[in-house]
Amino acid sequence: MVINHAKNSCIEDKSFLYRNLIYMLSKKNLFRCLIIPVFLCLITQVNAVTNPDIEIFNKSAPVFPHMLFTDTVNNWRRSENSRPYWVNTEDEIEIFNKMTSYQVSLLLNYDVLAYYGHPASRNMGILGRHSVEELDRMLTTLADEYEAVSGGRKIQKAFYLIFGTVWPAGEIGIINHNLLMRYIEYGMQNDILIFIDHQIGRYDPIDSLRRMFPYLHYPNVHLALDPEWRTARPMEELGHLTAAELNLAQQLIENYLIENNLPGERMLVIHQFNSVMIRNRQDVRTNFDRVRFIHCMDGIGTPNMKRNTYAFNAQALNMPLKSFKLFYNLGIPGAGFDNPLMTPQEVYALNPRPFVIMYQ
Repeated sequence: MVINHAKNSCIEDKSFLYRNLIYMLSKKNLFRCLIIPVFLCLITQVNAVTNPDIEIFNKSAPVFPHMLFTDTVNNWRRSENSRPYWVNTEDEIEIFNKMTSYQVSLLLNYDVLAYYGHPASRNMGILGRHSVEELDRMLTTLADEYEAVSGGRKIQKAFYLIFGTVWPAGEIGIINHNLLMRYIEYGMQNDILIFIDHQIGRYDPIDSLRRMFPYLHYPNVHLALDPEWRTARPMEELGHLTAAELNLAQQLIENYLIENNLPGERMLVIHQFNSVMIRNRQDVRTNFDRVRFIHCMDGIGTPNMKRNTYAFNAQALNMPLKSFKLFYNLGIPGAGFDNPLMTPQEVYALNPRPFVIMYQ
């Protein structure tokens, strides 16, 4: 009854607006004609109410804006617009704008550029080779190179830390809390995102994920899981995650944010360079309001090899937000690296273009 009343009121409003528009045109009154644009805007708003935008429910819609504006905001906006003869107060408008700013994705206008590794290990990535201040300066220089060829998109800097490191027999070593907090606090002060990545080992992936949840209270912290290392035999077999586990992981992140009144979105990065690493990947959901699922290509090799692996990941259209990882030659005997390292122009030429780019 309430819905029908609101709809009928909107239809009556639209009819009234059209009648007045015809009257103004017939009188040829200059003042009234100046008001016509206002009436046209009102008519457009009424049409938006009586013909709601169903595109947000079309799961095959393009990434922009469908995947990066949440259903929460769109539903809320429609609810606000559907109230007949109602004008929001300044306080209501301020609250609405604040809440929508929590929901709109950073990825709408920014690409994320990250340095990857473990701060306590020189052999696990560039993060272990320099001080946090020096890393910031180096990353800023690299970000400028990317922004110069980004086509107008901005670059958001990030540090991507290994939170749980797999050991022999699938045991896990957790990063020192004080060391991690140094990076989180530096990131808070210098507008740098922090990703914390769990390699899982022989442990339950959901329990491993939950161990990182307390750090979500810091608004610059995002999460990652690496299926490669979800195994009791690291370096002997590739691990995996299932679509069901990844969907549950996203649901639990969203629940934690809501239950703890934590604003905004969080990214969850999942690595893949082999078909076994994500099982039933066609069933992975990416339509959670508060979680951005990032599908990362994590392979080492020549540019052509990496493009082919990325093309395999690109086939998963249900995971539209892609990521690309590059590997420096750190001079470690036996360690793989990209040869040659792809340029920012080459990275941005990938199809689809990656939203998150990281260097190990």
